[in-house]
Amino acid sequence: MELITVLLTGLTAGLHTSTWGMYKDTPHEGFTWPRYFRSTMVSIVFAPIIWKLVGLDVTTASGIFLLWGSIYTAERTVVEIWKTFLRTADQTKYFIPMQLHVFGKVVESKRDRYIAAFFYVAGIVLIGWGLVTLWGMHKNGSLGWNPYFILFVLSIGGWVSAFGGAWKDAPIEGFEWFKFFRSPAVSYFWGWVAANLTDNFVAIALCSLGFTIASIETYKTFFFPSRPRGKFQGKPILYPEMLKKRQPFVLVFIICWMFVIVAGVLAFLGPHQGLV
Repeated sequence: MELITVLLTGLTAGLHTSTWGMYKDTPHEGFTWPRYFRSTMVSIVFAPIIWKLVGLDVTTASGIFLLWGSIYTAERTVVEIWKTFLRTADQTKYFIPMQLHVFGKVVESKRDRYIAAFFYVAGIVLIGWGLVTLWGMHKNGSLGWNPYFILFVLSIGGWVSAFGGAWKDAPIEGFEWFKFFRSPAVSYFWGWVAANLTDNFVAIALCSLGFTIASIETYKTFFFPSRPRGKFQGKPILYPEMLKKRQPFVLVFIICWMFVIVAGVLAFLGPHQGLV
C-alpha cells in the first residue's frame, strides 16, 4: 500500500510538470505523447528512490506532501541537467538557448559541456552531503543555530535558481530585480511550510525548491497564457491548433494541485511537529 501511495505521488508530481510544460511549449513545438509523458515517467521512477533516500512516512499526509515536493525537485534537476549539458539539439528555434551557453553563446563542445555537467553534479552531491551532515548535528544538539536561520540556509535553492536564471536569461532579455528576488522569497515561504511538518533538512530543502518551481511555473503559465515563454519570445506560433487542443489538459493540472494541496491541508490540520 505504501508503494502505491509513493507511485501515485510521483504520478501527480510528474503530470503536473508535464502539463505546464506542454501548455506553454506546444504552440511552438507541437505535441507528442512521449514528450508529454517524459517528466511523468522520470517522476514515477524517482518516487520510490526519493522516498527511501529522504526517509518519509507516506502513511501520513505530511509525508505525502513532503514527498511530492521532493520528487518535483529531483525530476526538474535531472531533466534540466540533461537538456542543458547532455542533449544536443537545434538551438535556433529558441530565443533563449536551452543548451549550456555563456552570455548567449552556445557551448557546442560536448567535452566542455560534459566537464561542466560533472562539476554541476558534484556541487549538488556536495550540497546533499552538507545537508545530511547539518541534520545530524541538529539531531544530536551540536548545531545550536536559530531554527529560522537554519530555514534560510535550507531555502538556498531559491538563490541558486535566482542566480542561475540571471546567468541564463539576463544577458539576452535583460535583468529584472523582481524576477531575481522572486525565487528566494517564494522558496523561503515553502521552506517554512515544510519546516512546520518535519525537521528533516533534506526534505525541507527539496520541498522548498520543488514547490517554488511548481508555484512560479503555475503563475507564469496560467496567469499569463497568451505570453510566450521566455525561450520562445518573438518566435512564431507554428502550431496554432494547440491553443485550443491544450485546454482539456488544464483539468489534469488542477487535479494534481488538488492532490498535494489536500495532503498539505490535512497535514496542518492534524498533529504535526517540525523544525519551526
